[in-house]
Parts: sequence; C-alpha cells; structure tokens
Amino acid sequence: MAKLRVGVVSPEREIWSGEADMVIAKTVEGEIGILPRHAPVLGVLVEGGILKVKREGEADLVAAVHGGFISVADNEVSVLAEVAELGSEVDVAAARDALTRAQASIEANQDDADAAIEVKRAQARLRAAGEDS
Repeated sequence: MAKLRVGVVSPEREIWSGEADMVIAKTVEGEIGILPRHAPVLGVLVEGGILKVKREGEADLVAAVHGGFISVADNEVSVLAEVAELGSEVDVAAARDALTRAQASIEANQDDADAAIEVKRAQARLRAAGEDS
C-alpha cells in the first residue's frame, strides 16, 4: 500500500517526519483526512487544533497545532505550524495551570481575546497528551 511522506515543522524546529497511512487535521473549513493519492490541497490550520498521524502497527502520533498551514501534493503532507507540540512532550501540569489561569481571566473580562486563545491552546495540549481538558 502507498504511504504518505509527512513533515511537521514550526519556526523553532522540525517536530516530526516520517511515513504514515493517514493524516487528520482541523482546518478553518473543517476536519480533513488525507490518505495516499489525495488530491492536492492547501488548508489553514485552526488555533488549538489536533493533528493525528496514523501509522500501521504503531500508536497514532498526536500533536497540538496552533495555526499555520497544511499542504498536500504527490503523497507528501507538509504541516507548517505557527506552534506545535507532540502529545508526548506536553507538560500536563503546566497545561492545566495555563488553562485555569486563562479561564479565570475570561471570567474577569469576557472580551479577553488573548485568554480565549490561551484556553484553546491549553485544551489542545491536554487533548494531545491524552488528558481531558
């Protein structure tokens, strides 16, 4: 069976690269699933989204992805994230603390856009780590 070549990068570093059977990402237009031989596509990733890379015989690779783009062409998937973190790298205690602080900030000021973004990011980090948010 054909495989996808996948690369996930952020401005700071290469997060992951390798072969996969399927990639699932959330774009501003909805969730997209990419299989080998997928038509070319360019999508804008949502803030606080989850990226799943499915690999036969291995656990899914899960990452919290905050903004950026996904590009698909010729069985190659490029994820160019503004910020990304593998679920295995998430500091769960710090993510829970960030979520609590952001939610408190929103309670104090309903119009706190930065806190709303931080809530999405903390929730995505916790989901990527396999924790409930």
